Amino acid sequence: FQSHEEDDRKVRRREKNRVAAQRSRKKQTQKADKLHEEYESLEQENTSLKREIGKLTDEMKHLSEVLKDHEKICPLLHCTMNFVTVPRPDALTSCLPR
Repeated sequence: FQSHEEDDRKVRRREKNRVAAQRSRKKQTQKADKLHEEYESLEQENTSLKREIGKLTDEMKHLSEVLKDHEKICPLLHCTMNFVTVPRPDALTSCLPR
């Protein structure tokens, strides 16, 4: 009778252990899946940010060129008194893009 009880206890313990192992493997798989999804999301975000950096760099180069070209013709920059007097409104508007 005692041997039969021990056998039942072993069977229950093995079944309990089997279920726990399945739960553990499922939890590990879910964790790995979640990490993989997060990785994919971060990769997409990184790609998008790199694209944005490229666009902003191009825009900065363009605006630097526009400023450099404007500095050559801007009457305010060529005025010897531009730090002493307040520029006339018409001088300011002549510098603004039309």
